[in-house]
Amino acid sequence: MYLWLKLIHVLAVVAFLGNITTGLIWHAHAARSGDSRLLVHTMDGIIRSDRLITVPGVIVIILSGVGAAIVGGYPILGTPWILWSLILFGVSGLVFSLRIAPLQRQLLHLARTSSHSGQFDRESYQRLARAWELWGAVGLLTPAAALVLMVLKPGF
Repeated sequence: MYLWLKLIHVLAVVAFLGNITTGLIWHAHAARSGDSRLLVHTMDGIIRSDRLITVPGVIVIILSGVGAAIVGGYPILGTPWILWSLILFGVSGLVFSLRIAPLQRQLLHLARTSSHSGQFDRESYQRLARAWELWGAVGLLTPAAALVLMVLKPGF
């Protein structure tokens, strides 16, 4: 049972980190075009993929990780690499909820408004996009650091 839970956990982490990474890449690609219609399509896709992959991934990661720890006999709060991984994962969740998701909605709104009006406010969009990319990097690097802890299992 432990190995199955671990496999599910690893697959969910791959999907979770992959979705975040590709979202950042696709947005950077669309932003270079300066086409507000393409940005609407891209941001809508990123928000949708968060609903379909990122959020369910979080649930599967937590359930399978906690389940594997319990089945494997690891005390969750008494195993530093598990505890710190959970803290980093929690920071990522807070950053997503408080900064990334609101910025995504703002970017989508600005691109959609520009697409309808025919006048793209590139400067405002770029300012929001830089903030989104910064917070997106935090949202990506914190669970990536948790992945490093999970694999290397440092003794602290």
